[in-house]
Amino acid sequence: MKIEAISINDNQEVQNVIIAKIRDLINYKNLEPGDKLPSERMLAEKFGVTRSNVRDAIHKLEFYGLLKSIPQSGTFLENIGVIALNGMIEDILNLDKPDFKSLVETRILLELKTVRLASLRRTEKDLKRIKDALDAYERKVLSGEDAVQEDLLFHLAIAKASGNRTMNALMLSITPEIITNFNKYHVCDENQAFIGIKEHKDVYDSIKNQQPTLAKEKMKVHFKALYQYCYNVEK
Repeated sequence: MKIEAISINDNQEVQNVIIAKIRDLINYKNLEPGDKLPSERMLAEKFGVTRSNVRDAIHKLEFYGLLKSIPQSGTFLENIGVIALNGMIEDILNLDKPDFKSLVETRILLELKTVRLASLRRTEKDLKRIKDALDAYERKVLSGEDAVQEDLLFHLAIAKASGNRTMNALMLSITPEIITNFNKYHVCDENQAFIGIKEHKDVYDSIKNQQPTLAKEKMKVHFKALYQYCYNVEK
């Protein structure tokens, strides 16, 4: 019987099992940097899991820079020695699920950088994407609907406009967990959501006018309530 990922926690456990098995396979076969792994189908059959499970585990190892998938060619070990690879995989397997405070702190640190870069590098296409997300957020708030997803899409648009692929990838990786926690803790009340409209507009205007210092300051203002809320929750 194949292992099926039926929840976020179950999927995490399955991923870790597969990652550990991939590590063992690499060691058993004495694979070196640049060597090719067996296909997803072969790994799925060997480990007794689904190809989707294998794909998720490979994507995770790609995210941490240990593997590289090339379309039509396969998955290869990156240029990392076996000792370092084993150590990094061990750290990945021991990673704890981030708490809400950690997610907020990471998000704030990232966004103070991305908003500054976005104000320097944004294109007209980037501005339109940010403005569309801002307008969608405002419509939801004014109609009395939950706008958490629109809020985060606004921030993801800024991350994309930064032109830094690594920061953008990190933002994408923590966004699902942030949405879950926002809903869990009911972070944004109606009043804060209305305030958020002006704060979003201030951030957008500073990016549009290419004012990096002001953009960073406006983002700090925007995050003040969230940061305070986060620490109140953790107390």
